[in-house]
Amino acid sequence: MAPRCWRWWPWLAWPRTRPPPSESTQSFRQQFSTQEQTPQICVVGSGPAGFYTTQHLLKHHSRAHVDIYEKQLVPFGLVRFGVAPDHPEVKNVINTFTRTAHSDRCAFHGNVVVGRDVTVQELRDAYHAVVLSYGAEDHQALEIPGEELPGVFSARAFVGWYNGLPENRELAPDLSCDTAVVLGQGNVALDVARILLTPPEHLEKTDITEAALGALRQSQVKTVWIVGRRGALQVAFTIKELREMIQLPGTRPILDPADFLGLQDRIKEVPRPRKRLMELLLRAATEKPGVAEAARWASAPRAWGLRFLRSPRQVLPSPDGRRAAGIRLAVTRLEGVGEATRAVPTGDVEDLPCGLVLSSIGYKSRPIDPSVPFDPKLGVIPNMEGRVVDVPGLYCSGWVKRGPTGVITTTMTDSFVTGQILLQDLKAGLLPSGPRPGYAAVKALLSSRGVWPVSFSDWEKLDAEEVSRGQGVGKPREKLLDPQEMLRLLGR
Repeated sequence: MAPRCWRWWPWLAWPRTRPPPSESTQSFRQQFSTQEQTPQICVVGSGPAGFYTTQHLLKHHSRAHVDIYEKQLVPFGLVRFGVAPDHPEVKNVINTFTRTAHSDRCAFHGNVVVGRDVTVQELRDAYHAVVLSYGAEDHQALEIPGEELPGVFSARAFVGWYNGLPENRELAPDLSCDTAVVLGQGNVALDVARILLTPPEHLEKTDITEAALGALRQSQVKTVWIVGRRGALQVAFTIKELREMIQLPGTRPILDPADFLGLQDRIKEVPRPRKRLMELLLRAATEKPGVAEAARWASAPRAWGLRFLRSPRQVLPSPDGRRAAGIRLAVTRLEGVGEATRAVPTGDVEDLPCGLVLSSIGYKSRPIDPSVPFDPKLGVIPNMEGRVVDVPGLYCSGWVKRGPTGVITTTMTDSFVTGQILLQDLKAGLLPSGPRPGYAAVKALLSSRGVWPVSFSDWEKLDAEEVSRGQGVGKPREKLLDPQEMLRLLGR
């Protein structure tokens, strides 16, 4: 899905009762802000969007000071809690974020819930500018009967469970069934399918939680169906994730050649990355495997498959009504062309038996504070190039700015743009003049409310403890899951 954007009309950026600064005033403010003033900026959220925004601000303004607020006790957001444990190379970006956090012009304040412990207005009063980079912490609901049954989880919660997100540590999914269904065909869907099917010994040296590893060792799941409402040409996963599935040890793909009829002709004009992805899918579905691969697939105890043109209609209960036992799928057909292609029901349905349903149809952001505009339909903060509509001095970056699309490098580019826009406004004299107290004012508020922030040096103590625990079992770390235990380790 293409990033959403709003048209930028200059006269909408400020209340109509306030005239734009005069040229002489702009010149004075520019001189003041760039030569004498230390801009106090705060960023809400310490995932990729927050850290990349901070990185840009520190790099391109020699005096700017940035405070990063984070509701978790630990930093790095989806890099820590979203990236799959068997993708450690993606997590190397944490090294870059750590260097940013070590700057003497940057401070991390974890364990602070903006919107509850401190309001956005209070942050705006304390800082010259506030950037909201808190991501998409909710999931799109299926909104079908039976969604509430035991055995049905959002992929987001399942990922949080095996990645050590404190709020999901007690998820305890029952993996005693033979078949699981993942609804959605994006990278997260392939991540959860891959983790379900990967031989546990291949995960023992990753940072997956011990609880998840123990459950996967006992898992009886042998088949995972990955279901999409549109066709093969519209899948949202990328070639790297597909290749990993095809090559996954101990598994074989189940791909119906009929699902790919005519695809060869239709991909001739598509962009090269999509064409390469489709060619790999076509080879896996229609070409006879080589001798070694055929032998591997023949002996594989587990399997995964793609089901196209199927939309969930109902989670089917077990006879006693106490858990999920299947899913009813509406058969769909495609209408429209290109980006406008949509799936419409044909009237036919089919039932697919399964004991585990993982919904991976998208993440969504939540509104953070009543004072901040929010578009509930699009799940984003209305903005123009990162400037929050009708709220001068308030900005946004990352998923809460554009929606939950793209990869970490997409977020990097997006966040740099927000940082650049903020600095342009600062230079033009469009942000408040005069000194702002920054964290000193917020610290007093938090203290009066019994909130004890966690610093980056505190995080490094927790980090050392995780690494130490991991060394004992041959893992890069054993993640701490309980916030109360983390606070005790810090002497709180």
